[in-house]
Amino acid sequence: MAGMMAEAGSAERIGRPLTTRPVSMALAYSVVTVGLILLMALPAAEDYVGRDNDDVMRLVQVRDLLAGQGWFDLMQYRLGLAGGTPMHWSRLVDLPIALLIRLFSLFLPALEAEAAALAIWPLLLVPLLLIPLGIAARRIGGSQMMHIALGLGSIFLLTCIRFAPGAIDHHNVQLVLAMWIAAMLADPERRISSYAIAGTAAALAIAIGAETMPFVAVACLCVVLQWAWHGPAFAASARAFGLGLALAVSACFFLTVPPARYTAVTCDSLSFGFYALSALGGVSLALLACLPARLPRTARFGLIGSVGIMLLGVARLVAPECLGDPLGSLDPMLVELWLNSVTEAQSLLSEMRSDAAVVGGFYAVGLFAMAACLFRAAQGERVEFHLVFFALLLVSWGVAAIQVRGAFFANLMSILPLSLLIADLRRQTQADPENMSLALPYVLTVLASVPVVWGLAGALAVKGVDSIEIKMLSSQGTNTDEVGDCRSAADMEALAELPPGVVAAPSNSGASILRYTPHRVLAAPYHRNQGGMLAELHIGLATPQKAEALLHQAGVTLLAFCAADPQTQNLMKLKPGGLYAALARGEVPAYLQPIGGEGQGEFRLFRVLPAQ
Repeated sequence: MAGMMAEAGSAERIGRPLTTRPVSMALAYSVVTVGLILLMALPAAEDYVGRDNDDVMRLVQVRDLLAGQGWFDLMQYRLGLAGGTPMHWSRLVDLPIALLIRLFSLFLPALEAEAAALAIWPLLLVPLLLIPLGIAARRIGGSQMMHIALGLGSIFLLTCIRFAPGAIDHHNVQLVLAMWIAAMLADPERRISSYAIAGTAAALAIAIGAETMPFVAVACLCVVLQWAWHGPAFAASARAFGLGLALAVSACFFLTVPPARYTAVTCDSLSFGFYALSALGGVSLALLACLPARLPRTARFGLIGSVGIMLLGVARLVAPECLGDPLGSLDPMLVELWLNSVTEAQSLLSEMRSDAAVVGGFYAVGLFAMAACLFRAAQGERVEFHLVFFALLLVSWGVAAIQVRGAFFANLMSILPLSLLIADLRRQTQADPENMSLALPYVLTVLASVPVVWGLAGALAVKGVDSIEIKMLSSQGTNTDEVGDCRSAADMEALAELPPGVVAAPSNSGASILRYTPHRVLAAPYHRNQGGMLAELHIGLATPQKAEALLHQAGVTLLAFCAADPQTQNLMKLKPGGLYAALARGEVPAYLQPIGGEGQGEFRLFRVLPAQ
């Protein structure tokens, strides 16, 4: 009988029209989306690497791996003070990019192989995001909701710089994993396979970047509360999630953390702290789901409260420093002169003060989706679905209010609940097409569900028609408006021809110096490189007489001065008597020897002469 039922179900799926199959439609939408991304990106492309410093630094890290640097060795030896800087990025993202480069190098020259791999990698992630979105929407609201969700997902991808060719930092992978988590938790039948996938995706998200920890924690809390509420009917799915989380995070830990650092605790990457809490939490949930079915609901809630207290105690014991601000240990000077100027690290209030036109595109859709979730849950419509997504939206929006980079996640999490709302409104308008009072809410809801509409409206209201661009949100989370020049291949030509040395240069140029030249550079915009960044800032602020000692103390052999760099300009305003301000006026101290006149590009290069 079971076999006959399985055959009947298979035959039913085969007999479905192609337009109702989520995977097939997700692939179709992916082809169109990728084509449009290429059409929008390639004509204006100046480089095959994304403009974000993280894209460039990821390429440097992948190159080092391909050149023979150890799998467990994440030290960037050419960054910072003597000894280098340990990077916190996962090899799990380096590996597929490196494999693509090796694949293309079989039939392309080195640079062309690199360019092809970097162009294709973010585009390969497009279907990986749309497939779970299509599956979840088809399960929740049928084929009509599926097409609405895939349409909104395609618009999201088109206006998201993280999926443009050359965008190889880990944020696009995190968005894909977040979509898998949310989509599987949206399964109305609560399938065991769905929750196993969600637990595995949660573990991968933790392994790839600590930024997703709040999102993953809320997703885990939702599953725990579902078990406490449903009890035996949900036990198997809860066990699948818990075991998937524990097993996958264990695999990631032992695959990416060297044995010598098994007991080390870091708050910005997968280490013993995050591993212990994730694995212990997953195992605890699996064990709770094995308790007798007759356990009353109040007892289940009491048990999860006890487990929560236990996990908090473990966190305070194992990693107390990770319970606060992850950047709380950052030097105040770096906070003032670097972090407060990083675009993707700006808060909601900062964005409102500096560029109110873009605030709607970042925050409005998330607020609208949260309001819709609460309203529909209060009306008794798919209460559990809407409460789960309210929780996921709330944590994503909260992170975005602190750092604007979280807006990507909030806008992504909005797609499923808003697609369901649009589908329901559409059915109402189709049932009564003459009723304009139904058509207007439908049209307004569709427009309000698209972040780029809010971005365009804000730009139009604040800046006027001339400011309108089709990719209004494509700069979200990047540093392109604060980088200046001094990062191109032309800027690096003269520097690359010099014998390897130690370069003092603006931090925004650091990753490009590592990419184009053999030198070690003091500064690049990464919080683990505090020593190098502070050394470069002190050199620029010091008087020319005192700067000489600081240059020799840091072992600097070359100074690359970029008057166009925003941070350098800030230093010149702060200290008109400092070294950078003197160089801008053409006052070159005797211990600096100009190289090649004005140099090539924006850099003015100087050799630091030995101390007399």
